[in-house]
Amino acid sequence: MLDQSLSPEQVQRISPASWAYLGDAVYELYIRSFYLMPPKRSHLYHQLVVSQVRAESQARHLRSLEPHLTETELEVLKRGRNAAFSYPKRLDPQTYQQATSLEALFGYLYLTNPQRLEELFNYLELDSKDC
Repeated sequence: MLDQSLSPEQVQRISPASWAYLGDAVYELYIRSFYLMPPKRSHLYHQLVVSQVRAESQARHLRSLEPHLTETELEVLKRGRNAAFSYPKRLDPQTYQQATSLEALFGYLYLTNPQRLEELFNYLELDSKDC
């Protein structure tokens, strides 16, 4: 992970929507890296990644992570959930809010505690049988 060199005060001034924006990219990069090996055809690789970065999968991952989260992380989730104002028509608002809150958490941890982020990634139950 990159050293962002932001103070805790600077991170707190960043909006939860911005944490989610960053967290979306961090999460997708993790998922892409997870499915990288063994090598596979690009269409299969794409299908595996898309299946995990969908809001429904993110909401499922959030539910599996919640028992492992600290009070601070739960507060970040709450702030991220409240940052989700609009949502795609194909999704119910609750699923979209859960996905956004997970992305916000991942963005926040990327900036504040990359080791903890990696620890949470290790809790994710990703389907590796298709790899």
